[in-house]
Amino acid sequence: MLAIVIVIAVVALVAVGYFAYVAARRRRAQRAIVREKLAGQVDGHRQEADAHAAKAADLGPQIEAHREAAADHARRAEELQERVVREGRAASFHDERAAQVEEQRERL
Repeated sequence: MLAIVIVIAVVALVAVGYFAYVAARRRRAQRAIVREKLAGQVDGHRQEADAHAAKAADLGPQIEAHREAAADHARRAEELQERVVREGRAASFHDERAAQVEEQRERL
C-alpha cells in the first residue's frame, strides 16, 4: 500500500513538474513574441525620431532668416505708417489751401 502511495506521489510530482515546465516554456514563447513586437515599435519610433531630428535641423537655420525678414517687415510697416500720417497731413493742408483759394476766388 505504501508503494502505491509513493508511486502516486512520484507520478503527481512528475506531472506537476511537467506542467510547470510546459507553462514556463509557453511564457517564454509569449515573451519572445512580445519582444519581437516591441522591437518593431522601437525601430519605428527611432526612425520617426531620426526623421523629426533631421526636419528640426533643416528648419533651424530658417529661424533667423524669418526673424530678420520679420524685423524688415516691421521696419517697413513703420515707415509706411509714417508715410500715411505725412500724406494725411499733406492732404489736409492742400484741402485747406484749396478751400482758402476757392474762397479767395469767390471774393474776386
